[in-house]
Amino acid sequence: MMSGLLFDATRCIGCGACSAACKEQNALPLPIEEKTTAYTWTVVENRNGVNIRRLCMHCLTPTCASVCPVGAMRKTASGPVVYDADKCIGCRYCIMACPFDVPKYQWDRPVPIVGKCVMCFSRLAEGKPTACASVCPTGATTFGERSALISEARSRIAADPSRYVDHIYGLEEAGGTSVLMLAGVPFDQLGLRANLPREPLPLLTWRVLSKVPDIVLIGTAVLYGIHWITKRRDYVRHVEGAVEPPSPGRPRMGGKKSEGTPA
Repeated sequence: MMSGLLFDATRCIGCGACSAACKEQNALPLPIEEKTTAYTWTVVENRNGVNIRRLCMHCLTPTCASVCPVGAMRKTASGPVVYDADKCIGCRYCIMACPFDVPKYQWDRPVPIVGKCVMCFSRLAEGKPTACASVCPTGATTFGERSALISEARSRIAADPSRYVDHIYGLEEAGGTSVLMLAGVPFDQLGLRANLPREPLPLLTWRVLSKVPDIVLIGTAVLYGIHWITKRRDYVRHVEGAVEPPSPGRPRMGGKKSEGTPA
């Protein structure tokens, strides 16, 4: 079962209980910062009078996992994208690759690691909802099976179309995410990227990389052809220069003397 979260911005009152519960669940130090960091994995931001949560979107096909050379990031069958600090080598490729700017680095530690929301993976393993969903006083954050959350989101939009933008953020963005969002204003006004492709980003990268062998073969053939032509021209010049053709009225060097020619 693929689990997920549904966040409804029209129900959020900005109390910050989700951030506090996340800190407690993951033993993260206080204070709760204004932006997500390696020590604050979820925050509630107020954008244009609307409260919007910021946290890992837990992509269905995560780019962070696809670029990690040691498998420190991985997508689990239950939904969360988890991180193994013991495997991490600190390359920070995941930070550069994430389309939602989620993973953050502990720059202040001698041996830093990456910090991000892991959707309370240990709680899910025990059959419990995420800490943030369990403490939300208004039901702005709901935990459940992703397919059921999609149905719920569609039902809310259909029941009150004047309240919502007719779009479920995360349904298709970057191939889809396990965190889904509803709002009453366009999502780009809430600081979320609205220009993401519908296909998973690792798939787009693979399409480019899969052409590399063909490009290399064609390029090699062209370069070899140029090399062969160049060498051939050099060889022809060498042969023509070694056998100099005789000038009119001038004997060949090393040949017999013509009759009547004085010694």
